[in-house]
Amino acid sequence: MLHSKSAHNATSTTYQLKLSVFVHLIVIGWLYVALMMAVAEATNTTGTVLGAIFTFLLYGLAPVALVVYLMGTPARRRAIKQRELEAQEAARHAAAEQARLASETPVSDLPDQRGEAAADAVAPVRKEP
Repeated sequence: MLHSKSAHNATSTTYQLKLSVFVHLIVIGWLYVALMMAVAEATNTTGTVLGAIFTFLLYGLAPVALVVYLMGTPARRRAIKQRELEAQEAARHAAAEQARLASETPVSDLPDQRGEAAADAVAPVRKEP
């Protein structure tokens, strides 16, 4: 059975949305556990607030930031590729427009009529015999 492209895109978008929600839940859960570890460190009789801060940073924020960064890599690559394609398309349109304007401009043998310098604008320097 053949699927239409729009149905495939809708399915892909739904899957990505579900994956995004799942990843957000994991991140929130991990940060909650790290926060509770930090609170336990701070309130323990042998614990310190500085130890709690380092516990939260090293067990909570650092791993979550690394995982989120790595999981966002495919999306960043897609965005870069899309920007490159848009830039190429804009360059093609600009070149086509420039070619269209050049074909509409009347050709003249006089210099600087089409924004070009004359071929012999500078006289050659010669030695006297």
